[in-house]
Amino acid sequence: MRIILSNIGTLGDVNPLIAVALELKRRGHTPVMALPAVYRAKIEPLGLEFYALRPDIDPSDTRLVAMVYDVKKGTETGLREVLFPALHQTYEDLLEAATKPRRADLMLLGELNYAGPMVAEVTGIPWASYVLAPFSFISAFDPPVLPPYPQLAYADRAVPGMGHAIRRVARFVTRHWPEPIYKLRRELGLPRGANPIFDAKHSPHLVLALFSRTLGVEQRDWPGNTLITGFCYYDADAGNAALPAELEAFLAAGEAPVVFTLGSAAVLAAGDFYEVSARAAMRAGTRAVLLIGDDPRNRPKQPLPDSICVAQYAPYTALFPRASMVVHQGGVGTVAQCLRAGKPMLIMPYSHDQPDNARRMKRLGVARSIQRNDYTPAHVARKVKEMLENKRYAEGAQFARQRLERENGVKTACDALEELCARTAEQARAS
Repeated sequence: MRIILSNIGTLGDVNPLIAVALELKRRGHTPVMALPAVYRAKIEPLGLEFYALRPDIDPSDTRLVAMVYDVKKGTETGLREVLFPALHQTYEDLLEAATKPRRADLMLLGELNYAGPMVAEVTGIPWASYVLAPFSFISAFDPPVLPPYPQLAYADRAVPGMGHAIRRVARFVTRHWPEPIYKLRRELGLPRGANPIFDAKHSPHLVLALFSRTLGVEQRDWPGNTLITGFCYYDADAGNAALPAELEAFLAAGEAPVVFTLGSAAVLAAGDFYEVSARAAMRAGTRAVLLIGDDPRNRPKQPLPDSICVAQYAPYTALFPRASMVVHQGGVGTVAQCLRAGKPMLIMPYSHDQPDNARRMKRLGVARSIQRNDYTPAHVARKVKEMLENKRYAEGAQFARQRLERENGVKTACDALEELCARTAEQARAS
């Protein structure tokens, strides 16, 4: 099979696709990665075919990242100022990837690729969609934390039917956002179709929920063809999964440290996170690793003791099992790696799915959360010490790790894609 795998987003959105693509290649298929051009250098060394997809993403544009991570307007800013202005270009690029040099047999599309369903509709290529967190379903029966209105989710415990109200609020607030999609559909001669923000992003053939059942389970209002696969892990850098030598030496020299990280996107809008984290680690008397990314402004200005190691990047798969706990922003990729390593979490969520992921981890008994305006050295040090001293967090994290060991997200996802392709091919022959 020639399979197009496509999305527009951060490394957290792309890494699960890479994991699936590598397994498809191992099975003898031809996966084609259609992604923003910034990811070419990470994809091509893996021996995967690459098509650049507009809009490209500028990882150094911290202004844009800060806007996208604004709690009140972040999601709207990302759609209206980044994705939708380039929607026609995205459509053209994906159409070329899907039809040249030959027509693809299947497409796997992420929910931020709003041009993808239109390409599938125009070409007749069967497609599957994927989501990375339960938040993407906005279920009335498992209501999410909406970043601008977090109090609604907590009211659900006391007010019957609040989940349906949350769903209605989400649809009302976003009712005008999809107009650029409807406009392009008219230009292509397509009917208006279902709501692209909530409904049309899900494939009518197969929806892959690339997360663990420890994060969420099927709900009555999810698409009926949804398959929960388990997490799909990949976090190497163009195939390199080794720890930096300096970090390796630090880990070997003492007790397990607390890791402070902001994932692949929030790190571009870190503010004083790392400065505060360093002070908190010193106050708590714990060793620490600060993963600061490429922005030199993230490096703490104060002199640091030997008990704190600063690194730009490290594969979580190699680092987290050697940590005592992880302090992070609540992105689902970071959550998945913490669960896999069996480590407790202190989560400081920004926006999007992160507040919802934080609440789910608290329910699971493996995490506590802290709001950004409460992220001070004293507060963080107190929470870190309490969590390290309270064994129930470590025990809960180990129990979650054992549950994850029974899942194989990559195998389950690839099996489902092969079955879908075989089924649609059989249907085509029969017609």
